[in-house]
Parts: sequence; C-alpha cells; structure tokens
Amino acid sequence: MLKGFKDFVLRGNVVDLAVAVVVGAAFSAIVTAFTAGIIQPLVNAITPPSSPGLGLQLVPGKPRAYIDFAAVITAAINFLIVAAVVYFVIVMPLNALKNRRKRGEEPGPAEPTDVELLAEIRDLLRAQAATDGDGRHQA
Repeated sequence: MLKGFKDFVLRGNVVDLAVAVVVGAAFSAIVTAFTAGIIQPLVNAITPPSSPGLGLQLVPGKPRAYIDFAAVITAAINFLIVAAVVYFVIVMPLNALKNRRKRGEEPGPAEPTDVELLAEIRDLLRAQAATDGDGRHQA
C-alpha cells in the first residue's frame, strides 16, 4: 500500500502539479494584493469625496446595503491579469512545443519498449500474487 503511494507521489507529473499549485497560489495572492491595493483605490478615486467609493447605496444610513462596483471591477481585473499570465507563460509555450513536435522539429517523449512494458506487467503480477485481496501478505 505504501509502495503504491510512494510510486504515485514520485511520478514527475504529480510533483510538477504540486509545485504549480503552490506557485499559482502565491502568484494569485500577489495579483490580489496589487488589484486591491492599487487598482481599487484608483477606481474609487473617480467618485466624489463624500462617496465611500464607486458604488450605489440602496438604503441611506445602512452600510450593508451598499453595492460596491469597484470591488467587482477589481476582481475582473484580477482575473484578467491571472488569465493573461497563465496564457502567455504556460499555454502559448506548450502550444508552440506541440506544433514543433508535429512538424518533427523536436522529438516527443520516448515510448516504452515492449520489453519494458512486459517487465512492468511481470512486476505488477508478482506484487499482486504476493498479497491477497485485502492487502495482507500470504504465508
């Protein structure tokens, strides 16, 4: 059971995915701070000094009945920044690599040989034969 988990975690794709999630979360925090700290005050600056920001007060004297358009605009800008970075840093280079592989300019990943596949099947069958259905070793 632990060997299977170890094999799963040590696959290159899983580790790369974990790193991407951590870096993406950190980048998202930076973009959110930028839009909340710089963009939203700039959007709110176009309103009169007596206004709390770019929005609409539905019920006078009731602060919870305020529709904050600046927050929505800021969230949209936040999304556009993150989407643009993902597109230009991840999607475009991967598409270019895929096109080069299609044209034959760059080799793709090596396919396993028949011998390697048969050896992997043999090893899996041995491991399966060593344990019964509930994970206990046979005597």
